Amino acid sequence: MAKQERRVGYGLPVVLAVGLHVGILLLSVLRWPASEPEQTSSAIVQATLVSTETATDQAQRAKEAQARAAESQAQQEKAQEQEQQQAEQQRRAEEQARERREAEQQALQETRQQAEQEAQRRAERAEQQAAEREAQAEAERQRQAEKARQQAEAEKQRQAEEARRQAEAEKQRQAEEARRQAEAEKQRQAEEARRQAEAEKQRQAEEARKQAEAEKQRQAEAAARRAAEAAERASEQALASSIAGEEQAIANAKQAAQAANGFKNLVKRAVEQAWNIPPGATNQMRAVVSLELLPTGELVNASISQSSGNASFDRSVLQAVERAAPFREMRELPAAAQRQFREFNLDFNPEDVR
Repeated sequence: MAKQERRVGYGLPVVLAVGLHVGILLLSVLRWPASEPEQTSSAIVQATLVSTETATDQAQRAKEAQARAAESQAQQEKAQEQEQQQAEQQRRAEEQARERREAEQQALQETRQQAEQEAQRRAERAEQQAAEREAQAEAERQRQAEKARQQAEAEKQRQAEEARRQAEAEKQRQAEEARRQAEAEKQRQAEEARRQAEAEKQRQAEEARKQAEAEKQRQAEAAARRAAEAAERASEQALASSIAGEEQAIANAKQAAQAANGFKNLVKRAVEQAWNIPPGATNQMRAVVSLELLPTGELVNASISQSSGNASFDRSVLQAVERAAPFREMRELPAAAQRQFREFNLDFNPEDVR
């Protein structure tokens, strides 16, 4: 708020005006001292002197007496004239004093009126200034109120914006959390699906192995029956054949056994060359793989018949067998040797390769 202006007092001008008029009144009351009139005596002393003076002397004395009387009369007239002049001067002084009093009263009245008018003007100015100050104060209050309202509105908007940002951040956090949970759930489901697929694959492989084993057993039984029949026919033929034929058969069997041993070593070397041994594999690990081949050397099935106890190690062995197949050298084996390698086992140990 604007500083309140200092009010101008009217006491000093009024006191000065009153003092001036009182001084004028005192001057008008006081009179100038008049000169004292000369004392005249109107009494004419006439005395008769009895003497022996002559008539001439008496006439002279009468003339002198008349002269003195005339002089006394002149002095009286002069005194009266002086009194009239003093009265006129007093009248004029009183008239001037009255005029001065009237002028002073008028001046005092005018001064009073001017003082009153000045006081009224000052009062009006003071009222106007007070009204202006009140208006300024009211304007300042309104400005402060408007400023406070704007600040409150700005604070409200800031809080609303902060709340919106926090809500947006919370929404994004929840969305990110939901996305992570969905991603985790998706990965979990994918891992579960992978495990299920792996389990299904293993189940199917086991089922296929069992089926292949059953088929193998069936074929073996059929082969055994055929072998028995062939043996029976061979025995019949052997009875009919000569000793030279028996020796040839023995030589052929030896040759087939040698070829079979060479093929098995060839397969093992090929698998070992394709084998990427896992970094954590030790010399104590050992896995036995069962292989099933076609007469052409194509791989029908490969499975772990004896596990090493390490899934990664077992998987690397099977992958090595799959990379090394097919084994075309099997077509060069005799028929008897080919039947021997339709199914056989290979033993894998890191120490043998290293």
